[in-house]
Amino acid sequence: MKKTVLITGASSGFGKATAQLFQSKGWNVVASMRNPEKETGLGPDSFLKVKLDVTDKKSIREAVEKAIHRFGRIDVLVNNAGFGAIGVLEAASDQQIRKQFDVNLFGLIDVIKAVLPRMREQKEGVIVNLSSMGGRITIPFGTLYNATKWALEGLTEALQFELNPFGIGLKIIEPGSYRTNFNGSSMDYFGAGELGDYREIFAKFTEIAKTPGRGNPDLSEVSTTIYAAATDGTPQLRYIVGADAEQMINVKMEKGDLAYKQMVAAHFNLQVS
Repeated sequence: MKKTVLITGASSGFGKATAQLFQSKGWNVVASMRNPEKETGLGPDSFLKVKLDVTDKKSIREAVEKAIHRFGRIDVLVNNAGFGAIGVLEAASDQQIRKQFDVNLFGLIDVIKAVLPRMREQKEGVIVNLSSMGGRITIPFGTLYNATKWALEGLTEALQFELNPFGIGLKIIEPGSYRTNFNGSSMDYFGAGELGDYREIFAKFTEIAKTPGRGNPDLSEVSTTIYAAATDGTPQLRYIVGADAEQMINVKMEKGDLAYKQMVAAHFNLQVS
């Protein structure tokens, strides 16, 4: 029997590349996205495009029901949908804070809860959660984004104890910087707002962070790792992807918090104690 993967945020970037890779490997692919009617690059036979907004529980429930009705099972869930709010914590509105957590954490939890009854019934399954190197380290003005990714990592690690007894595996993918549209429609650089004290240091950060051409263009590194994590049958939890992610996580782990802070501050021309 063909296996089935459900991928959130599959209209572009890592999600789309992962959907195409799974299909090339002979899987049924449920490619979920907020606006499936606008997507023309996926399909048709073993593809099912469904509407799924991770902030809308009704759309989550309906997408999972359609997947099971079409293919009978969900073997792998890839939680790829994400959002990044970058700016000064003091300047963040309640709406910006809630959106960051609604998309990256609460929505992910709702999707997991929607697929778990079927996976428990099957006594098998794999849940792959897209984190980031920002789930292990931090960046300037990434307070909200980093908070959600660190929370995602803790949630995923702890969830192993609940779900492994049912034959369900958990995986965390930690990509570095890649050239996707994440820095476009999926990113909100809200900056310093009206708080003038922060404007100079935020400008220094964005001058480097938004450098044209920044990031690795080879998205297949991430999609290949997602596929490997979903199918390797091992208890390995974390998968680091990208040379920059390897470097930054290793500095933090091997040299400690202060050395990491000083390295990042120097990179963005910021002063720290």
